[in-house]
Amino acid sequence: MINAYPLQWPTGWPRCRSRKTARFSTKSRGYSSSSITVNEGVQRVLAELDRMGYTRDDVVISTNVPVRLDGLPRSDRGEPFDSGAAVYWRTRKGENKVMAIDVYDRVADNLAAVAATLDAMRAIERHGGAVVLDRAFSGFTALPAPGQTVKRDWQDVLGLRSVALPTREQVKAAYRALASMHHPDKGGSEAMMAELNVAQDEALKEIFG
Repeated sequence: MINAYPLQWPTGWPRCRSRKTARFSTKSRGYSSSSITVNEGVQRVLAELDRMGYTRDDVVISTNVPVRLDGLPRSDRGEPFDSGAAVYWRTRKGENKVMAIDVYDRVADNLAAVAATLDAMRAIERHGGAVVLDRAFSGFTALPAPGQTVKRDWQDVLGLRSVALPTREQVKAAYRALASMHHPDKGGSEAMMAELNVAQDEALKEIFG
């Protein structure tokens, strides 16, 4: 069972060693000096998942912020020491998915970053359909174990295994979406980004020569 409180960080996901300050705007996009609240961050996450067809009952938002009676983080508490946020949801196929970010020093900003990444991930759907989107999220839940050195095929790295012959747009869209999560500045690691860069190069070379 996934806990909404305290934070249940997904097993195998690296933690960010140092956090930075960000002020996501109270507008839907961009930054400003007017920072969003935890509740606004939560609503952005739920709105993005709703656009993907998931309801509140499908979602668990896990943070170190105590929860309300409805299981969502409160907005009237101080900032916890660990400001990470992990969003879990179950697909219609019964698969468990997760996206977690701890790049920023405020829970609200990490929630907003999850929402922004979900929005970027939906670009894959426009380029390659729901199958590509599903495979990309599968990549989030199938990170290699610590110390794993086995080289994965580019299809698995980019989440395009089920696509017979991806287009250039599909390859690049999958790369951008995954890079938005795995870049060191976003809480990922240099190793993850190196694997993604190699995978994109191999995909483009194999398909287009």
